Amino acid sequence: MNLHDYIIDHSSFDWQKLVANWHWRLPPQFTTWLVNRFGDLFLKTDDGKIHVLRLDDGSLRCLAASRDQFCDLLDQGNNANDWLMIPLVDRLVAAGKTLRQGECYAFVQIPILGGDYVVENIVVRTAEFQFAALGLMFEQLEDVPDGTNVTFRIGNKKSG
Repeated sequence: MNLHDYIIDHSSFDWQKLVANWHWRLPPQFTTWLVNRFGDLFLKTDDGKIHVLRLDDGSLRCLAASRDQFCDLLDQGNNANDWLMIPLVDRLVAAGKTLRQGECYAFVQIPILGGDYVVENIVVRTAEFQFAALGLMFEQLEDVPDGTNVTFRIGNKKSG
């Protein structure tokens, strides 16, 4: 496995802007380390721990006590497939869904709302759009009990 086949170059991203809608979920101080092709953000906190912000369910989870431990854990069991979504990325590439700079894969219907992890449920979007839209949506879903019917309206804000 070549790690670079499953992550995106995030060096040109404006992280302050990208994570603005995630202030409620993210720690106050962190360093962006890796971003997988689905926009999942692997970050390092000041204590050296590695966390992942998952864009399929809005969760923030500690994965490892250090970067070295993360690298060791990546090689164990199904971690690489899960954390980097390797089988699904391989199917997307085979289907011709490729990414350009600033883009990531995105679920049409996110899994937490019943979407499947299949090629047909995935499109290419800008990382900027993904982070902005999903941060707002997951914040609204934060305290909603499982099984609750929800409706989202997407539109432009009215100025005035």
